[in-house]
Amino acid sequence: MPRYGYGRGYRGSALSLYSLVDIAIIAGIIYLLISLFMVAAGYVIALIVLILLREFLRGRFNWRRMYVWR
Repeated sequence: MPRYGYGRGYRGSALSLYSLVDIAIIAGIIYLLISLFMVAAGYVIALIVLILLREFLRGRFNWRRMYVWR
């Protein structure tokens, strides 16, 4: 039979210092990930716009051919 601390969970108070530190660390990680995503989203949108502009200006791909049904 396992004793306390061997896979049975922590038997402390609900809002102890350790749980507050865990919540602060998790909130910091989530904030960092969201901020990185927001920065990366701007670069992704700009890259898509540049690729579309290049395709329209080069004219290698015939856009009218895409809508002709034969």
